[in-house]
Amino acid sequence: MVTYSLIGISVLVYALQWLLGPVIALHFAFLPQAMSLESYEPWRALTSVFLHGSILHLLLNMYTLWLFGQLLEPMLGRVRFLALYLISGLAGSVGVVLLAAPLGWVLGASGAIFGLMGAFVVIQRRLGGNLTQLYILLAINLGIGFLPGANISWQAHLGGLVGGALVGLIYLETRNRSRRGMQIALLIAFSVALLVVGTVVAGAKLASF
Repeated sequence: MVTYSLIGISVLVYALQWLLGPVIALHFAFLPQAMSLESYEPWRALTSVFLHGSILHLLLNMYTLWLFGQLLEPMLGRVRFLALYLISGLAGSVGVVLLAAPLGWVLGASGAIFGLMGAFVVIQRRLGGNLTQLYILLAINLGIGFLPGANISWQAHLGGLVGGALVGLIYLETRNRSRRGMQIALLIAFSVALLVVGTVVAGAKLASF
């Protein structure tokens, strides 16, 4: 249900982008400056996850979301899967703050989707699954972001991948029902830490830009 809901929201938002033009991206796409206290709009770190630059961009991301949603949502449950997706999207935006220029625009679900991949790698390693094909897929997709003229935010990919892997690790280490409170506390602490790091680094970069 969550996977299809996320796909539905992304398709609906793209339809609005098509109907209303650049006004949607102007107000909801992410740029590192949005994390600074000078123009504090932290919601852009998540709203940008539901925006896409082209129909091909949307279709590729939604297909990958569908693939990993089929694997992870039944395994984690709806709430934990949604938390993984959103925190990974936030981590992707913070990756842009840390590694990209402070005034560049970013949009797309790729950071969140790389987070799903990162969590799946961590979980499957613990379960002893064969990850060779996934490693190849990750290497190809990360590598594409470094191609000249690709116009792909490898910073968001890397941030989402690391963030998703850490969320997956939290899920593994607190999977017993008796540790559910610790799991929630760690997820909240991680999210707050991402916001703090993003705000501090964005402010520092703008000050020296």
